[in-house]
Amino acid sequence: MSINVDARGLACPQPVIATKKALEKMTDGVLTTIVDNFAAKENVMKFASANHCKATWQETDGAYYIAITKGQGEAEPTIPQTAKAADTVYLITQDKLGHGSNELGGILIKSFFFALVEKEPLPQTLLFINSGVFLTTEGSPVAEHLLELDKKGVQILSCGTCLDYYERKDKLLAGGISNMYEIVEKLSSAAKTIIL
Repeated sequence: MSINVDARGLACPQPVIATKKALEKMTDGVLTTIVDNFAAKENVMKFASANHCKATWQETDGAYYIAITKGQGEAEPTIPQTAKAADTVYLITQDKLGHGSNELGGILIKSFFFALVEKEPLPQTLLFINSGVFLTTEGSPVAEHLLELDKKGVQILSCGTCLDYYERKDKLLAGGISNMYEIVEKLSSAAKTIIL
């Protein structure tokens, strides 16, 4: 069985959703999802891996052709945390902490991540959306702390649409690129969610 999903021109997370729906209809075989940007390619590849599918891709004339073989992949390995794994997910929606003075907000966000590195147990995932992606990209005042958290096994994900909007995708320093489908999934499955 072979199915093609042409997801070119679709905004995040539609390529992932279209891939998911097509895979659900398949019992075996190869699904080819076609997307037209790097973030969508990464998101579909990540979705396939998370769902135990083998995925390969090739670029032709500016389009990414992702061949997904259902049920023939291995799930992404998880990095063991240094402390007991927590089911806490942080959703960081801005590059400052709190409302009011931007200067004070900048000071507070640095203090927050400094303290978070020392926290036990560590959070499971940090999700960055909107101007929060300025914290995961070049020029971030908390890059050192995020890299330390990444090293300790905390999953760090930045919204691909937000990186595109702020033209920061090629400046990503910490973690990976995510999509709204994955973000909703992380938030829905978390035992505890903290929104900043």
